[in-house]
Amino acid sequence: MGSNVEKKIVVVTGFGPFGVHKVNSSWAAVKELVKTGLDNPSIELVTVEIPVEYITVNQIVPELWEKYNPMLMVHVGVSGSATGIVVEKLAHNDGYCSQDVCGMCPLSTVCVENGPDILQTDFDVELVCNCINNSNCGVTAVSSYDPGRYLCDYCYYTSLKVKPSAVIFIHVPPLNKLYSAAQLAGGLRIAIATLLEQIKS
Repeated sequence: MGSNVEKKIVVVTGFGPFGVHKVNSSWAAVKELVKTGLDNPSIELVTVEIPVEYITVNQIVPELWEKYNPMLMVHVGVSGSATGIVVEKLAHNDGYCSQDVCGMCPLSTVCVENGPDILQTDFDVELVCNCINNSNCGVTAVSSYDPGRYLCDYCYYTSLKVKPSAVIFIHVPPLNKLYSAAQLAGGLRIAIATLLEQIKS
């Protein structure tokens, strides 16, 4: 029996460029994560860059769940106000008035018609933050209850409605504001390891 048969899949996504973020630090950090891996031979890491487009999120996110059936889905996005890693607890259904890179926003400014106002992850985000902060990765982490009412929030809600027990959203600061892509990838690696431990327990 091949070893690949036993592997579980972790999907990690980052976003493409938009606005002032000509190089999106979320995708830069995810690419660095690919270089070093997760230090877990039983896990297959799948990474995907998502364009900053509402209609594409509607298509890609469900496809990723269906295609890979991952044990963990980690969405990563950039926040201009972040000073470290920000682990998001919840996502909102409405308030999406800001246009994407195609100049579009959702009809009725909602993610899902008649959906719950808020969806929350089942993960203990404070534990994730504590593990990052107590590590030697050199990156700080905080929790948040406001992913921003833009593509990050929208993507998170779209994924949470599929499987809240297996998805998290993590914001990272702009590249080289305080941390390099490699440092941010180190923080992501610890976050993922902590999330996988939560799944096991």
